[in-house]
Amino acid sequence: MQAQVKWVGDDRFLGLTDSNNSVIMDAQPGDKSAPSPMEMVLMGVGGCSSVDVVSILQKSRQNVADCRVEIKAERADAVPAIYTKIHLHFVVTGKDIKEALVKRAVDLSADKYCSVSIMLGKGGVEVTHSYEVIDA
Repeated sequence: MQAQVKWVGDDRFLGLTDSNNSVIMDAQPGDKSAPSPMEMVLMGVGGCSSVDVVSILQKSRQNVADCRVEIKAERADAVPAIYTKIHLHFVVTGKDIKEALVKRAVDLSADKYCSVSIMLGKGGVEVTHSYEVIDA
């Protein structure tokens, strides 16, 4: 796997993947033009975990209509302002979804499958998970 990041002016950078996808990043958190690299980390862990959860639930024949993950994080006060805690809260919506299977999917993602979450945890970040099921 490879990637490239190129400065495109001001505080903006263009990330390019070897799969020919791109994303603009902004060095200033809170600037509304693009996510910061640290925000990209949160989206990365959320995306990785969500892929796992949805895939596991679909393989368990659950009728998932929607899945989102709400991510809250805390950072160190001093530079480098690394993440110290990340909490992922999954909201799974669907018809007659079994809560035990959602718990299993979240646990499997956290403990076995999500490379991003496991990597962050091994790096000292306290990564926690919760979930809720909405019948719709």
